[in-house]
Amino acid sequence: MSERIASRLGRRELLAIPVVAGGLASAACGGPSPKPHAPQQEPSVTPPEDLMREHGVLKRVLLIYREAIRRLEAGEPIPVKPLAAGAGIIRNFIEDYHEHLEEQYVFPRLEQAGKLTDVTAILRTQHQRGRALTDRVLAATSAPAAPDPQSRERLMRDLSAFVRMYEPHEAREDTVVFPALRDTMPAREFLELADTFEDEEHRRFGHAGFEGIVDHVADIEKSLGIYELAQFTPS
Repeated sequence: MSERIASRLGRRELLAIPVVAGGLASAACGGPSPKPHAPQQEPSVTPPEDLMREHGVLKRVLLIYREAIRRLEAGEPIPVKPLAAGAGIIRNFIEDYHEHLEEQYVFPRLEQAGKLTDVTAILRTQHQRGRALTDRVLAATSAPAAPDPQSRERLMRDLSAFVRMYEPHEAREDTVVFPALRDTMPAREFLELADTFEDEEHRRFGHAGFEGIVDHVADIEKSLGIYELAQFTPS
């Protein structure tokens, strides 16, 4: 059992303990059950932190896209398999899962509270534009024939447009949108949302969950020669 699952089960058990203990004490004394005053337990990974960690995956795929752009600009062969794998993570983990959480649980909360409604409207539009770009990247990397110069140029434009849009997109969410989420719900509901996120993660991605996705990204980085962190340190 992963540490995240264990910690989640532990939180639920902790929340149940004050009620059970109170009932046992009152039975022993023969008096009425006192109302429990259990403090709210902070989740091991809060909803904003969970979403920000997933943005870390997005950032690393953007680095994969940047490496593909560099090779395209240099006239080198397209790294088809690594690029297709990166786009697959964008589709399955970022668009179908992460953005689904945002659109189902985060944006509606802010909009109902009258917070950042202009921002969430733009973010929703960018999700749609991003999916269209991912469709084209997946199509370009699944074609059996070698791409012609026009196709290479189009792929480079699509990758560049995706990177250009998602860098400010995720930065605005991390610094403005996600921090505002906590103020839109009671502490208990905030705790339950953390469990909802984790349950959905493991339902979609199995026991490995987030950690498995990170390992997959690392494998792609290694295949492109961009895994070693030290290589990005200026001399």
